[in-house]
Amino acid sequence: MGPEITQREGGVCVCAHTDRKWAQTGAASASSWEPLKTSVRRAGHGAGLLQGRGWRAGGGREPLVPTGPRLPRRRRRRRGHEAEAEERVPRLLPGVDRRPPLRTGAARLVQKAELVRLSQTLSLVPRLHWLLVEDAEGPTPLVSGLLAASGLLFTHLVVLTPKAQRLREGEPGWVRPRGVEQRNRALDWLRSGGGAVGGEKDPPPPGTRGVVYFADDDNTYSRELFEEMRWTHGVSVWPVGLVGGLRFEGPRVQDGRVVGFHTAWEPNRPFPVDMAGFAVALSLLLAKPNARFDATAPRGHLESSLLSHLVDPKDLEPRAANCTRVLVWHTRTEKPKMKQEEQLQRQGRGSDPAVEV
Repeated sequence: MGPEITQREGGVCVCAHTDRKWAQTGAASASSWEPLKTSVRRAGHGAGLLQGRGWRAGGGREPLVPTGPRLPRRRRRRRGHEAEAEERVPRLLPGVDRRPPLRTGAARLVQKAELVRLSQTLSLVPRLHWLLVEDAEGPTPLVSGLLAASGLLFTHLVVLTPKAQRLREGEPGWVRPRGVEQRNRALDWLRSGGGAVGGEKDPPPPGTRGVVYFADDDNTYSRELFEEMRWTHGVSVWPVGLVGGLRFEGPRVQDGRVVGFHTAWEPNRPFPVDMAGFAVALSLLLAKPNARFDATAPRGHLESSLLSHLVDPKDLEPRAANCTRVLVWHTRTEKPKMKQEEQLQRQGRGSDPAVEV
């Protein structure tokens, strides 16, 4: 079942979802769009496309800011990621402040760190489109700036999780499905477009060969994983490390076919796989418009709520050397301890809120 199998390789387009309090990345899709080109303009340069990762066609890297003699009494430009964002955000996203003040407690402290780490992993993957869905009422300067500075081909979407679906104070993260609205918003955009607040506005054209992958921003990814998923024809699967209380979870394969799953928790689920352990051909998702994630699915059944509409377990495509290699790890970022910060804030000596962390 699924689209006709061919031998042509697909490209990679990654979509992420992020939340200001408990961000995790959502859908990622691999597509056979043109080799990576973005409409990001370099600081101080005229209009023109950035090709690849900012390298000249003839070799050598172009500067991010104009070169030339330093003007007298002019403050030196700040370097690095934040400087790039400060230069690029006003050009891509008119009306977004360059350096908005950071409201204490407004954002999850590790959100930017996780997204920077993920974006730099994705920058190693050719022909990739990052579709990031933000869990907010509108686009935040932090996420908008990070996307603009990433150099990646991206689309920025926004949808707020309904209050009834949000975690309540003191609830463990596994009580409620997370990222459901954001992943479904990514699927809606891939199918019909509309609503993009930044980056590429239009979805892939009809007939595009690609793969959709749902990623968490705190996971660890080998770039080999994205090469494995390029050849997906329907739904491909692989092991995930450090998940489910095990060293790894994943499909059991015999004679090139999936015959079961190595898992300890509810092994009788229709698809006992982690969100990071599968990818779906874009053509299959477009052919099944009713395939979505179900916010009312029982604990651990969110993946099954989508996959049950797309494929029979016996037709899953094992990747990563017949599911014998771990190329993605379900790592988690430790929540930083802010005891000293809180103490200094009470004394009026807290860290400068204008410094984006």
